[in-house]
Amino acid sequence: MVDKNEVSGGAKELGGKIKEGVGKLVGNEKLQAEGVADQVEGKTEKNYGKVKDAVKDQVGAKS
Repeated sequence: MVDKNEVSGGAKELGGKIKEGVGKLVGNEKLQAEGVADQVEGKTEKNYGKVKDAVKDQVGAKS
């Protein structure tokens, strides 16, 4: 089962990629940097969700 953090993180990562692309397109370095930061934050949240889900699976398998 997919954890809500995985979904939220994936959306944030995608939004960051779009923001970075728009920043590059219009020559706005601040927007570009914000996009990169959003991507990192999104990846972190997505990975947290994956780990949380894996732990739930392991705990559930032992019960």
